[in-house]
Amino acid sequence: MANEEQGARVTGVAAPETMPVTTGFDFPSWQVQRYIGPCFGLIVRSMGAMKGIGASLKAFRGGEVTQYTELLEDSRRHALDRMVENARLMGANAVVAMRFDSSEIGDTLTEIVAYGTAVEVAPKT
Repeated sequence: MANEEQGARVTGVAAPETMPVTTGFDFPSWQVQRYIGPCFGLIVRSMGAMKGIGASLKAFRGGEVTQYTELLEDSRRHALDRMVENARLMGANAVVAMRFDSSEIGDTLTEIVAYGTAVEVAPKT
């Protein structure tokens, strides 16, 4: 638990039960003991017809389309949670080099993937 709490402080993650994740290739006070391999979390989302109509009207007027913003924020969080779970299943206690990617599937679906390298870290000695 102490390692997870320290890792959470290093990466700015508030919840101690959350696995440390960074977009960097290492952690300042941690040493990578073992590179386990690529991990990922994937989600495909649709806005839905009613929200899509509201978003289209808002886009027509200009300004931020909050329906899409909320959908993408939620989707990224979900993809990140799935990536962390995938890393845990692989035996990792942290993820480095994390990135997001997205693409469109047809006219109504959006794919979001969070990916990185699952690693085992320990405090630097």
